[in-house]
Amino acid sequence: MNRDILRLAGPNIISNLSVPLLGVVDTALVGHLEEVYYLGALAVGGMIFNFLFWGFGFLRMGTTGLTAQEYGKRDRSGMIMMLARVQLLALLIGSLLIILKEPIALLSFWIIESGPEVEAYTLEYYDIRIYTAPAVLALYGINGWFLGMQNAKFPMMVTIALNILNIILNVYFIYVLGMHVDGVAWGTVISTYLALALAAGLFLCQYRRYVGHYVKDLLIDAAEIAKFFSVNRDIFIRTLCLIFTFSFFTAKSAQQGDLVLAANTILLQLWMVASYGIDGFAYAAESMIGRYKGAENLPFIKRAVKYNLAWGLSIGLGGSLVYGLFDQQILHIFTDKQDVIDLALSVVFWTVLAPVVSSICYILDGVFIGATETKPMRNTMVAATFLFFLPVYYAGTELFGVHGLWLAMILFMAVRGAALGFFLPKSVFKL
Repeated sequence: MNRDILRLAGPNIISNLSVPLLGVVDTALVGHLEEVYYLGALAVGGMIFNFLFWGFGFLRMGTTGLTAQEYGKRDRSGMIMMLARVQLLALLIGSLLIILKEPIALLSFWIIESGPEVEAYTLEYYDIRIYTAPAVLALYGINGWFLGMQNAKFPMMVTIALNILNIILNVYFIYVLGMHVDGVAWGTVISTYLALALAAGLFLCQYRRYVGHYVKDLLIDAAEIAKFFSVNRDIFIRTLCLIFTFSFFTAKSAQQGDLVLAANTILLQLWMVASYGIDGFAYAAESMIGRYKGAENLPFIKRAVKYNLAWGLSIGLGGSLVYGLFDQQILHIFTDKQDVIDLALSVVFWTVLAPVVSSICYILDGVFIGATETKPMRNTMVAATFLFFLPVYYAGTELFGVHGLWLAMILFMAVRGAALGFFLPKSVFKL
């Protein structure tokens, strides 16, 4: 089983690690242009699309669990119909986002205050990149389907190709054609649709035979549509709570001053870096748990949970050790401002704890998604956000200052893991 876990987790980890590289390159490219507001426009534009697209991440997560269960049943018609439904939904939502692009822009700029130059160039960037919406959501769906089919290599190939193409096109548009944020936007549009074409090509090479099991009358099957939306509704609510928590953390950091914001932003990036490795095993759990649930193999479900938790905790412990031993060296990579480093070191203890504490809820998220037992995941996320994170923030900040904010975040992760562990026997360990 460990071999299967590594076969699925390895490509996912590589895919995850390729994602921040694009952001680093884009920031470096735009950051060297003559005007600083280009960088501000890229940051604000990126924030808008992160919120916009992250909310529809259920198109990947829900598809993985449901497809894996059809794979476990060896129901080829069920597998191909799952892909057809998610692609139809991606097209409809993506098209709707394009139709509503002006109201979305107005709302975004009402929420995010920026200078006139930043707003003008952000709008230019936004007006181009919004046309990636159908392709981005379609990629969510097909990559989720590949993972449900126990194939982690194809999503890795698509993600790496997408990011490499994007980097090449951005360099070309900015340095050869003399463009600015519009060049970054066009690079993203072109690379996204090329990546979708690659995903379609990979599908036809490996899974062409499944097309013959497509049944038109089952595309809008009421029971299957209801199940699909029930699972994805819960994941959507869970994702909104996660977005709220991290956004609240950033906003409250800003309220405590530029120094706190700078230090907390760096430390939060370290949380994200650790999650890349752990999420590889969370994705493996999604694929394996769904497959074994579809096959009604309870002993293998229990083994997959145990083994993936062990791998996730091992990666988390490794991250905690690295952060604990090399905290100063790591912080100097991110900034040369000694006051920022000093403040970060005063609260780095929470970042040292984060990988090992967070690993439990990350892996169990994957387990519950694979089993399509999404109600407990939704409910525990809502409870962790509103019954623990927010009260601890308000009480803890009054008592401990910036430490109160970090205490709220670490408790948010710990409560999620503990609550999911509590529901594990009655929700996942049943057929």
